[in-house]
Amino acid sequence: MITSERGRALIQSFESCRLTAYKDGGGVTTIGWGTTGPDIHMGMVVTQDWADARFDSDLAKFERDVNSLVTVPLTQGQFDALVSFAYNCGSDIDEDKRAEGLGDSTLLRLLNEGDYQGAHDEFHKWNKDNGKVIAGLTRRRLMEAALFES
Repeated sequence: MITSERGRALIQSFESCRLTAYKDGGGVTTIGWGTTGPDIHMGMVVTQDWADARFDSDLAKFERDVNSLVTVPLTQGQFDALVSFAYNCGSDIDEDKRAEGLGDSTLLRLLNEGDYQGAHDEFHKWNKDNGKVIAGLTRRRLMEAALFES
């Protein structure tokens, strides 16, 4: 599956594009449409074309991750919600068992067990940054949960 225009719009509505690198609320250096990584550094300035192209490549990575992590059938809305979640929280595809993103989350475990309602109910638990409830994350998780239900 790939993300629909509705899913892309949701992600971009929360990520807002910034062409100069900045520290996000958690202190992570970020640029463009929420792009992070070892190649992003303070003082970096990019064009809109770069930001848009990087969004597309970042989105494709999270689409691949969701497609490989989820073992049950999904609707387009469910897929879009999970890609948005992974785009924001990470895919957490690693060897440890700490839930640092979708990969080790209870949300994914419940979903793969076929408990779609239980998975839906997990979205709201991911509204904190460094242990503090963030209003923007609360709104994003509500929107993702609504998309998951659609």
